[in-house]
Parts: sequence; C-alpha cells; structure tokens
Amino acid sequence: MLEKIFKLKENNTNIRTEVAAGITTFMTMAYILAVNPSVLAQAGMDSTAVLLATCLASFIGTLCMALMANLPFALSAGMGLNAYMAYTVCGVMGYPWQVALFAVFIEGIIFIILSLTNVREAIFNAIPLTLKRAVSVGIGLFIAFIGLQNAGLAVDSATLVALTDFRLDFHSNGLCAMLALIGVLLTSVLYIKKVKGSILIGILATWLMGIVCELCGLYEPVPDAGFYSMIPSFRMTDFSKLGETFGQCFRLDFDGIGIFDFIIVIFSFLFVDLFDTLGTLIGVSTKAGMLDKDGKLPRIKPALLADAIATSAGAVLGTSTTTTFVESSAGVAAGGRTGLSSVVTSVLFLFSMLLAPIFTSIPSFATAPALIVVGFLMFTTISEIKLTEDNYTEAIPAYLCIIAMPLFYSIAEGIAIGVISYVILSVCCGKAKKVNPIMYVLAVLFILKSALL
Repeated sequence: MLEKIFKLKENNTNIRTEVAAGITTFMTMAYILAVNPSVLAQAGMDSTAVLLATCLASFIGTLCMALMANLPFALSAGMGLNAYMAYTVCGVMGYPWQVALFAVFIEGIIFIILSLTNVREAIFNAIPLTLKRAVSVGIGLFIAFIGLQNAGLAVDSATLVALTDFRLDFHSNGLCAMLALIGVLLTSVLYIKKVKGSILIGILATWLMGIVCELCGLYEPVPDAGFYSMIPSFRMTDFSKLGETFGQCFRLDFDGIGIFDFIIVIFSFLFVDLFDTLGTLIGVSTKAGMLDKDGKLPRIKPALLADAIATSAGAVLGTSTTTTFVESSAGVAAGGRTGLSSVVTSVLFLFSMLLAPIFTSIPSFATAPALIVVGFLMFTTISEIKLTEDNYTEAIPAYLCIIAMPLFYSIAEGIAIGVISYVILSVCCGKAKKVNPIMYVLAVLFILKSALL
C-alpha cells in the first residue's frame, strides 16, 4: 500500500530510510514548538494556545505536502514571519493579533488562487538554473549560520559577529557551545562513514551529552538567560487553551486601522512567504536531485497549493504564516525522497501535542550540529555553478544571492538581490533576449517592495 501511494522504489528509497528522514526533519524543526509561542506571546497571544495551534498547523500542512505532492518537505510556522507579526504588525503598527491573523488568512487565500492559476509555478520555472543552484548554496550558508547562532558559537560583537568566549559563562553558554562543536564533529564522522540516520544520531547524542553534564553538575540552568534544564518534564498540556486562538482571526476590530495600511500588511506577508517558500523548494529540491533537466520541480503545483492551504489553516487555528521549512533539508540529507517521510514528520507534530514539554526540552545547541552539517551538504552545489567569464551575467547574480541570504538573514532578500542583479546585468551586457519576461516583472516588484514596503 505504501509503495502504491508514495512510489518508494521509483524514488530509490525504502520505508526505513523514509521513517528515519521524517524523524530527522522533525527533530531539527522541534525548536519551533518552543520559539513560536514565545515570539507570538509578545503580541498578546496565549503561549499554550499558540503551541497547540503550531502543532496542528504543522500536522495539516505537512500531511497535505505528503499526500498532495509526495515530497519530503515539512511545514510549520515560519521564523521571521512570526517576528514580523509580533514585533512589527502588532508592536510598531499596533494591530490586534486577531487582525494580524486575518491578514495571514487572506494571504493564504491569495496563495491558493495563485497556485491554482499556475502563477507561482510560472515564477518557479522562470528563475534561471544558475540562480536556483545559488539559492541552494545560499540556504546552506543561511542554515549553517542559524546553527552557529543556536549553538551559541556565533555571538554579537563590535564586528557584528564573533566566536564566543568559551570561558565566559562556561557552565551555561560556554559548555553548550563546546558540546555543539563536539556534535558537529561526531555527526560529520558518522556521515562520512555512511552511518544510516547519522544526523538524527548526532542530535540525540549531543542532547544526551548535555543531560549527562547537567546530572554531573557541569551544566547549570540559568532560565533568566535562556538556559533551561535539558531533562524533559512529563506534564500534560492544557488542550482547552486552543479555544483562545481558534477562529479568532474572524473576530475583528478595525478601529483606527486604515485599509491601505492593512493591504500593505497583507502584501508584506505575501512577498516574504512567497519567496521564502520558493527559495526553500528550489534549494532543497536542487540538493535532493528532484529537479528535471530543465531545472523544474515536477510536483511544484501541488507543493505550492499545500503550502497555501497550510497558511490559511494555521491562521484559523491561531498561528502566524505556516510555510515550507528549510530544515526539511536535514531529512533530505538523511535520505528522504517521498511524502512518506513527511507523513512521519506530521504524525510527530500531532503526537507532540500530548507530550509537548518533552519535545520542547530539546535544546537548540543539540540541533545546531545538524543544521551546520546540512549547510555544508547544500553548499556543495556551488561546484555546479559555472563561474567562467562567459557566464558572469549569471555567476555574479548567483554570488550576490548566496552572500545576501546569511548576511541579511533572509532567503527572500537573497532571491530579490539575485533576480534584480540578473536582470540588470543581462540588459546592460546585451543579453536581454535570454531573460524570461517574468524575471522583468519580478525585478520591478522587488524594487517596488523595497521602496514602498
């Protein structure tokens, strides 16, 4: 039955590999169950309600991706988009969180329409193969940078970023950073030796080392500084809390909110979600070898539709934009090639509602090694980018796209810079005819977004 639904043999995989990949993807995404409630609580939302909504939205979105597109991609509340909602829309602009969720719901409906009319698919196919490969490399650097930050290895400094001082707060941050480094080396060794589930083993081993250090007294939790106990608790979650956010996006109070400002909010969510999703699909699909000879993803339309459905469903449940996660690359690196791995991930998200405190006990430094190693695996795509002089009109935009993602902390901004520079260089260097008309439209829209939004 599973073979008939997911075509395992056709995709050169098996049940064991897909299950391991699904678990790996979930483990690298589990941090969202702790982070999203914390962020959206700043908008006045109940953290437990947000946790439950995040679990359900992740389950629905990831299951849709599995059954509609048969792809190993998982969805959850997007980082960056939740911060935009909490700190900009509800904070600076002063919108009630119910209105912000309604904007997310409308954005999802617009996405569904765009997906059904092939607009999003056309955008995906219009992007040159060189830029698609650059997106894969850029995402690799981006998630590696996230991993370094989660590990406490990359910290703020006078030079913007610096290596942490291991001696400073050794029993908390210093020790976690050191364990993350050990986890990176352990995961790398296991991967080089082709050990099945090496990335998942690396996460669990790093977490276990942290638990041992806490039991031995080497690690000292400092909750006020964000360093909590690594030993999971076993209390149950209050499920009735979901009622505090479910359906609240339709209970609106537009007093003092201008229609033009509200439209800007919708299109801000729309732009970021669109190109974060496209960037993730391009990057992870490229690394997994899922693109055809023309650089197209055969099942892109149902994948985009699943993403759009998840966005609107998440808004109704009570969470910010639900989108395809770049951490799906961890599962792909572990061998995931079909929707079966996504089914496993979705079930784990649903199950995490029962024992959420256990899953949220997975410290960020324990998942950091997976992100850093997967970042390297995605970075290897750079060898497929032609960097010779006769290809500079594509190579330079690819380079700008790559460095922009980690430095500007945004997949969408990286794509924007890549698209704009590609169009400008092609036109100025006499290669305008080879540029897909959609790329011109995208370049103009990106410029207008930067100017107006």
